Amino acid sequence: TILAGAAGLFGLAWTSAAFSHALMIEKDIKAGAWHVIEIGLPHGCAGSPTTGVRIKIPDGIVMVRPQLKAGWTMSMTMRKMDKPITSEGVTYTEAVDEVIWLGGNIGDLEFDTFKALVKFPNSPDETLYFKTVQECKEGVNRWVEIPEGGKKWGEYKHPAPFVKLYGEPKQEARAP
Repeated sequence: TILAGAAGLFGLAWTSAAFSHALMIEKDIKAGAWHVIEIGLPHGCAGSPTTGVRIKIPDGIVMVRPQLKAGWTMSMTMRKMDKPITSEGVTYTEAVDEVIWLGGNIGDLEFDTFKALVKFPNSPDETLYFKTVQECKEGVNRWVEIPEGGKKWGEYKHPAPFVKLYGEPKQEARAP
């Protein structure tokens, strides 16, 4: 029972540390695939409820289909691309720049997620950061820091949620 209690305290401490940021619920995504991203917000701004969320879509992603949320209004801003991209038979000259949800109310001690269906670029081993701004009734959290200079994501106070793209698993050589 002592070991179980210690393990429970360790788990609680790890969970508290892990959930002190805006989080990408699933971080490993197949390059070139459609996938639902989910960014979780586990708290408000120093006691103030969350009333808006803005997610910056990284370069290389063209197709984004945000999920509507009851009680929130959703909008998107677009950006002109330097070079058109053709995907699934359609040529795109602009891409989604930011997805914005406004007007909701997530209490400081409540948790919620914001989702979008995204077509990822076919670039295995790339890490994409989704800078996220959490607007609150009073205050704002800017989850926008991107690791550099050998630092790791968890070493930052306000790290941006991210995904890591992977390619096809390598097939093992088999004897005939």
